[in-house]
Amino acid sequence: MSANQLTDEEIMAQVAADDLDVLRILFDRHHVHVYNFLYKMSGDSMLSEDLTQDVFYKVIKYRTSYNNGSFISWLFTIARNSLNSHFTRKKVMHSDLETVKYRLGEEEKEEEYSHLHKALNQLEASDRELVILNRFQGIKYQELAEMMDSTPGAVKTKMSRALKKLKNIYLQTI
Repeated sequence: MSANQLTDEEIMAQVAADDLDVLRILFDRHHVHVYNFLYKMSGDSMLSEDLTQDVFYKVIKYRTSYNNGSFISWLFTIARNSLNSHFTRKKVMHSDLETVKYRLGEEEKEEEYSHLHKALNQLEASDRELVILNRFQGIKYQELAEMMDSTPGAVKTKMSRALKKLKNIYLQTI
């Protein structure tokens, strides 16, 4: 069986055992998802590229702390923490990313974005993060609960409320 056929968790176990060559498989599989998450949360492509590299650097640095759980949960926890740390270091005023808004580049016009993305950007950061992780990245309620130190039921309820808000915002923008 080639390394490409292994699960993320099996590959990460090899990385944790200092086989860093197989990390490229995890990077190839997930760097676009991590970048997209960071970009949708920050609206800054350069920052998202830098933080994506930082996330995979931290995967290497903290490989021995990986405890054979869901690799995706672990990876996106690192991504969330990296984004939080960036804004804390930069002393941007925020509370759990609540005021971090999706910013449009000066050269980009809002018309270029779909109504859904416009509506998504109007959600509070915690709701937007949840929707992005679940609906765009495919992370299940159980994994989200682990990442957010919550229960699957609470995450499902919060997700339901976030989707209802998103629907109301979306219907107002069309």
